[in-house]
Amino acid sequence: MRVWAVANQKGGVGKTTTAVTLGGLLAERGERVLLLDLDPHGSMTSYFGYDPDILKSSSFNLFAAEDLTLPQFEKLLLATSSEYLTLLPSSMALATIERRATVEGMGLKVSRALALAWDKYDYVLIDSPPVLGALMINALAASERLLVPVQTEFLALKGLERMIRTISMVTRSLKKNLHYTIVPTMFDRRTQASVKTLRAMRNTYPESIWPAMIPVDTRFRDASKEGEVPSQHAPGSRGVGAYQSLLKYLLLQQQQRKQA
Repeated sequence: MRVWAVANQKGGVGKTTTAVTLGGLLAERGERVLLLDLDPHGSMTSYFGYDPDILKSSSFNLFAAEDLTLPQFEKLLLATSSEYLTLLPSSMALATIERRATVEGMGLKVSRALALAWDKYDYVLIDSPPVLGALMINALAASERLLVPVQTEFLALKGLERMIRTISMVTRSLKKNLHYTIVPTMFDRRTQASVKTLRAMRNTYPESIWPAMIPVDTRFRDASKEGEVPSQHAPGSRGVGAYQSLLKYLLLQQQQRKQA
């Protein structure tokens, strides 16, 4: 099982869209994919038509259970629009996790829960909250790869700087080597802000940034309204095409690391 986290300390940069779209594309390849929503706002959960405000079982249970079992884990799962794509939803109860952050072992709750289902899924994609805390640390601790979506606008650059510092700090604390890829999102070539911001990201992080970008595409919003992954709703859209290129890039890097 491969575990990828999608995280950025700045909100509104396309985290949920990135996780859902890549998850959908992997599912279309026949991969068994689990989407794990660790954001108390529940954007990923809402995407598939579930209300995080009323769900009684959610990813909160991963933290609340003393000794979680596989049957308990599987009871938390919900269906999505894709046969091979399963959702472990969020709920408002997740917002209380930070108050438990000092409890021993709290930072490894997600890692231990996913270990129960190691043979059940090929990929897990984690949607993280835009805040450095116990939930994001759990996401990073459980993952072997981190995707950092960054909107191509000037204010996002500061958020990216903070996120890179966070990655460095957390990986030192966890004593792990976490590969990360910066994914430029919401790119609009018609605006100087997008063009200049993309250039600045490439100049500052040449070794870590995906060479292409995700364009602004209203089809993403349309897909979310229907509760469908974008590749189902608009398979020929330019946004989906960009994510297909991103997935090929990530899988190629994964294969290269495996062979190294």
